[in-house]
Amino acid sequence: MKSSNRRFPAEWEEQQGILLCFPHSGKDWPGKYDAIKWDFVEYIKKISLYEQVFLIVADTKQQNNVTEMLGAAHVDLQKVRFITHKTNRSWMRDSGPIIVKNGDQREVLNFNFNGWAKYKNYQLDKHVPAKVAAALKLPLTQVIYEGSPVVLEGGAIDVNGKGTLLTSEECLMHPSIQVRNAGFTKADYEAVFKEYLGITNVIWLGDGIEGDDTHGHIDDLCRFVNEDTIVAVVESDANSSNYKALQDNFKILQNARLENGQKPKIVTLPMPQKLEFENLSLPASYANFLILNNCVLVPTFNDPNDRHALNIIADCFPGREVIPVCAIDLIWGFGTLHCLSQQIPL
Repeated sequence: MKSSNRRFPAEWEEQQGILLCFPHSGKDWPGKYDAIKWDFVEYIKKISLYEQVFLIVADTKQQNNVTEMLGAAHVDLQKVRFITHKTNRSWMRDSGPIIVKNGDQREVLNFNFNGWAKYKNYQLDKHVPAKVAAALKLPLTQVIYEGSPVVLEGGAIDVNGKGTLLTSEECLMHPSIQVRNAGFTKADYEAVFKEYLGITNVIWLGDGIEGDDTHGHIDDLCRFVNEDTIVAVVESDANSSNYKALQDNFKILQNARLENGQKPKIVTLPMPQKLEFENLSLPASYANFLILNNCVLVPTFNDPNDRHALNIIADCFPGREVIPVCAIDLIWGFGTLHCLSQQIPL
């Protein structure tokens, strides 16, 4: 592949705003849709205190309804910019675009969302990057490798902005389950990461956590909190179904190297106690936090480990407010704060 000037900024770098999509049906949260709508209002309010919200709504009717709800919650409507586009789902981390710097300019990347290689109803979601690019008046690039579209969700990767990327083998390399790019090798992925994201170094973790509908997204496992520090969830209960996978990932991180050859600093986060609803194990993780300008929003689960996780994350971000957001309802959709959002770097 030809060399490129692209760079995917780290999430803690300055942002223009956050992309969200207000849910227009309750299919991802059966039985909890009414609660979810108000959870979204609260989430939008929290973000709007720190930066602009770019909010996708299905149509004018929904925009009017959402505007009324935001007004009732005293959200500053000047901090919310609507984009009209009907979607299948609201998971902007994955169907939304990844926005990179290309030299001095910004560029919107379309990684050809395909419903996590699991669901068939993604035909509306796959147009989200184009809609966002048009709204931001930025160029749109379809991600292609050796003549074929590349599928990659934003939740599958995390970067330090200096050339290192975190991802998992379960998500990208499994030979038969939710295969995004059939026949791809690690070298193929790394070539794509280099060309489109400016990545020179990839740390491959193993398996994800139980109940993860995406089959191994990294943003439930570990995250960069600065250019040389990674926070990783570790399960302390040896009887937990997550114990072995998270211990194995921790060992991988302990032996990993950054783009400069140095070892990353590793900070451990606890896992909440097992969270179940209607006999389903839900992928609750404190690693699904969202970094904003001057703030970090952290999902909490009415769990004894909530305060421990908040303290650890606060220590990782000494210059930012750290605010808990109750995610008990959101996690019923198999994702929380990070999964629902996508940052728009300046």
